[in-house]
Amino acid sequence: MDYLKTVVPSQLLAERGSNLVVINPGSANVRIGLAQQDVPVSVPHFIARRTNAVPKMDVQDQTLNSKVTTVQYMDRERAYDIISSLLKIRHLEEEVEDNQYLQKMGRLDAIAPQSNVKKETVIPWTNVFEKSVSSSSVEGESSTQKEANASSVDEEHIVSEKRYKESIFGDEALRISSAEPYCLHRPIRRGHLNISLHYPLQQVIEDIHAIWDWILVEKLHIPHSERHMYCAVLVVPETFDNREIKELLSVILRDLCFSTAVVHQEGLAAVFGNGLSTACVVNIGAQVTSVICIEDGAALPSTQISLRYGGEDISRCLLWAQRHHKTWPQIRTDPIAKPINLLMLNRLKESHCIIREGEVETVALVHSYEDGATPTSHRTKLVALNVPPMGLFYPNLLTPDVYPPPPRTWFSDNEDMLEDTSDFSRRADMSDGYYSGGGGFFPMWDSYPVYQARPKKQECIGLAEAITESILSTRRIELQRKLFCSIQLIGGVALTQGLLSSVEDRVLHSIPSHEAVDTVEVLQSRTNAAMVSWKGGAILGILDFTRDAWIHRDDWINNGIHVDSGRKYKDSYFLQAQAVCYINN
Repeated sequence: MDYLKTVVPSQLLAERGSNLVVINPGSANVRIGLAQQDVPVSVPHFIARRTNAVPKMDVQDQTLNSKVTTVQYMDRERAYDIISSLLKIRHLEEEVEDNQYLQKMGRLDAIAPQSNVKKETVIPWTNVFEKSVSSSSVEGESSTQKEANASSVDEEHIVSEKRYKESIFGDEALRISSAEPYCLHRPIRRGHLNISLHYPLQQVIEDIHAIWDWILVEKLHIPHSERHMYCAVLVVPETFDNREIKELLSVILRDLCFSTAVVHQEGLAAVFGNGLSTACVVNIGAQVTSVICIEDGAALPSTQISLRYGGEDISRCLLWAQRHHKTWPQIRTDPIAKPINLLMLNRLKESHCIIREGEVETVALVHSYEDGATPTSHRTKLVALNVPPMGLFYPNLLTPDVYPPPPRTWFSDNEDMLEDTSDFSRRADMSDGYYSGGGGFFPMWDSYPVYQARPKKQECIGLAEAITESILSTRRIELQRKLFCSIQLIGGVALTQGLLSSVEDRVLHSIPSHEAVDTVEVLQSRTNAAMVSWKGGAILGILDFTRDAWIHRDDWINNGIHVDSGRKYKDSYFLQAQAVCYINN
């Protein structure tokens, strides 16, 4: 503890973070970097593999369906009209001449012209060929002849031929034309491993291994021969099942050959990444939004809520709104069948979508991507740019792609990967809410059962209602008041302009009148909201001096880690006091 009080944070990062790799996987991106770095390498979580199959599948997800049913379409229109009334803009069916509301025009291209120009550059197709150089055979030549010919080597001796790359990763994988012999794989979808009849578990795990290994070698320059000198911190989303966490641990320890590894939750890591100890963490990702409450550096599992929508749904809603208003050019734009279109829509969303009252319009460049052709640009007027982000509060506006999950009964697991798996013994004089640990007694909030798998609540409610439900489930008024004043938004969508104030206002109005809470505050993130979980994982890994909960490679491969083995997966709910003390100071 004396060392922690005197050491400079930058010195601590340099000393203990040089051989610590932090991995934070998500449905859209995976963030990997050394703990001593300021920011990680963020790479789209995709891999495109060369295929000779006939007929060729462009994407591995064959059960995806982007078609909207009649009921969903009607619900979406009703949600749009509710939002338009709140924002004081025209309803869907109103003509431009019908000026029912006093229009407040917000020209976003005048607010941030430089960023718009940067985002509207044409996304190029990926070059799928690699050049290989082969020398003509010189067998039988004497050394004298070789020396004489060395100075006159030309194209007849060195032949450059084009060959297809066997695998393409990250951003380049999304920019491959459908005319090329590649199939796009997305190993994580909607907060879970993307397992289906067309995408078996073995292939999903192999794809994750290939993507992470490519990042480690090409981006972080950590070769296989030196991998045993590094430790790994795995920061997992709250949506992951215990079996899924185990599969990722096997990738890290068995396949990537790290010496030791530990698991942390995203929500818990985000709190430490912002230097807090208590907060309601709202993680708005690309495909899943999760809410969980943290108290004094300990996650409260009963407060967890998962919502099946995120940033990509906002991007697709942006496309739907433009088509409905007939402002979108007559081009084929399918973000599911052609992922390069999703890249374009994400850029438009990040550049132009905000939350504010009044008509919000701008002029932007929209690109058409036809297979085998050069992308063409269309200067287009985009309208109702403040409507798609409001889908977070009215999820009927965000009709998600239909992806029926596989039967997961075989995927269940009785061991909780994020709980202390030591054998808790209860004394007769202890209340039901306390269990004994190695050095004392720990409160088990809401009598959370140790040996049962944590429930994963998947609900289709608005973001404000989810936050309110999560906080009120703590059932302690003092804690509720503290959490309502410590809401933390993380994830890429959290950067949306106007979202913070909207969350404050709508959460306040969603609190039942009989609750003794009258103040709601969303805290500004001290670091990049999209990277805060990764940063928190780095801090937790550096401050974990004893590393009692870390899993060693040999133990995991040879025997696994069992309940009575004396080795824990990760005691995420009860962090060491020294780490909490250091962060708070």
